[in-house]
Amino acid sequence: MYVGIDVGTSVVKAAAFDATGRQLAVESRPVGLTLRDGVVEQDMEEVYGEVVAVLGALTSAVAEPVELAGLTGQGDGVWLVDDEGRPVRPAASWMDGRAHELVDRWLADGTFETVFRRTGSAMFPGCPGPLLAWLDGREPEALDAATAALYCKDMVFQRLTGAAATTDVSDASMPFLDPRTRTYDDRVVELLGLTHRRGLLAPVSDPVATAETRGEGLPSGTRIANGPYDLPACALGAGVTSPGDGLLIVGTCLASLVATTELDLSGEPAGLYISTDRPGHWLRAMPAMVGTAALDWVLSTTGVRHEEVDGLLAGTPPGAHGVRVLPYFAPSGERAPFVEPRLRAELMGISLESTRGDLVRATCEGIGYAARHCLEAAGLTGSLAVCGGGTRSSAWTRLLADVLGRPLRVVEGEVGARGAVLAAAERYGVGLDAVAWTKPTAVVEPDPERAAFYTRGYAEHLDRLSQARDRARQ
Repeated sequence: MYVGIDVGTSVVKAAAFDATGRQLAVESRPVGLTLRDGVVEQDMEEVYGEVVAVLGALTSAVAEPVELAGLTGQGDGVWLVDDEGRPVRPAASWMDGRAHELVDRWLADGTFETVFRRTGSAMFPGCPGPLLAWLDGREPEALDAATAALYCKDMVFQRLTGAAATTDVSDASMPFLDPRTRTYDDRVVELLGLTHRRGLLAPVSDPVATAETRGEGLPSGTRIANGPYDLPACALGAGVTSPGDGLLIVGTCLASLVATTELDLSGEPAGLYISTDRPGHWLRAMPAMVGTAALDWVLSTTGVRHEEVDGLLAGTPPGAHGVRVLPYFAPSGERAPFVEPRLRAELMGISLESTRGDLVRATCEGIGYAARHCLEAAGLTGSLAVCGGGTRSSAWTRLLADVLGRPLRVVEGEVGARGAVLAAAERYGVGLDAVAWTKPTAVVEPDPERAAFYTRGYAEHLDRLSQARDRARQ
C-alpha cells in the first residue's frame, strides 16, 4: 500500500491507497490549538505523537506492506526546533495574530510591497517573516536555542527519519523564496531585520527530500518523501496541474489555487506564488483566512450540529431573508485576495424574525463570495475542482456552485494525502497513473437562476467589504 500523511491544523490524518489510487482506509486524530489574545500555538510533541498514533493505527488496520509514504501538512507558522527536531517552544500557528503591528508597519513603509515584488508573497501576521521578527524582539532566547525554524511537515519528517532539517520550495515560498531562482532572497531577509537569524532558515531541498523511517509509526526502513505542504499537495491530489485550472479547498482555510506558467508580480500585493516541483510552474494561491472555521463558530454559537446544516440550507432561500455575513472571523484578519490584519467579521440584517437557518445560509453564502473573490484574483480560466471538509455537505457544495456560477469537479477522500503520495512516487520514480488517482467523484452544475441571483449578491458583497476595509483602517 501507499501511505499519505496530512498533518492538518486541527486534525492529523493518515490514508492508505492501493496502486490504482483506491482509498483503503483512513485514520485520524484531533490536535489542539491554544488561543489567547491573538496568540495561536500548538504543542509540537502532541502533533508528532498523534502522527505516530495514526500511522500505527493505519498499518494495523491494513495488513499490507508499505511500498512508499508521502508527507504533507499545514503551511506557514514557525516551528522552532533543536538539531534533533525537538521543540524549543510551542509552534506559532499560521492563524497567529501577534505580529499584526509589524505587518501594519511594513504595509505603511513600503516593505510589504517590496517583498511581494521580489518573491510574490504577500505577508500576513501568521507567516514566518513577521513571526520570526516578532520572536526576535520579544523572545530572542527561543531563537538562540533553536537550530532551525521549520514548517510543520518538516518537523515531522525530521523526527520520523532522523534526517537533517530541510524544507521544500512550496513551504519556502512564503515569504523568503525567490520564485525565479528557487533560492532564498537574502535582501528580503535583510528587509525584515532577520539577517542575523538567516541560519535558522532550513536548506531548501529541490526536489523534495527523501529518507527512510526509523520505526516510529511506520516500519523501519519505509521510504518517505517530505512533499509539498497541504495546498499544493491538494492541487496534485485533485489533478490541478494545467495552466488556468483551479482548486478550491473548503477547509479551515479557504484556499483558492490556480495553476500557471506566468509569474506576474504586479497588481495589488496579495496571496502568493507557490513554487512547485516543476520549475517554471507555479500555483497562484489566494489562501483566505475564512473557511470552515467561520461556519464552525456560527454553528457552535447557535447550537446547530453539523448534521443539521444540509436541512437548514434546504429550508432557507437564497439571500437568507436579508441576513448577510462578512465572514472574516480570524484574529489575524484577512490575507487574500487582500491583506487587512484588522478586518473582522460583520453580521447584518438580523432581526427577531431571523432564524438559525438564515444565519447558517448567510455564512455559507459569505464564504462562497469570498471564494469567488479569491478565484477571480488568482486568474481562474479553466475547470475548477473542489475538495475539503466543507464539501461533505452536499447542500453547501450546490450552494458554492451557484455562488461561483460554474461547474465544480468534486474530489472526495483525503486529497492532500493523495497528493503527498503522488509527489513521493514522482520523486522515487514509481509509476502511478495520476489521471486515475485524481478522477473526480462527481460534477455539480450551477442552477442558472440561482447563479444570476448570486452574481448580484456578489456585487453587493464587494461593496460591503470595501466599506468594512475602510473601517478597519480607521
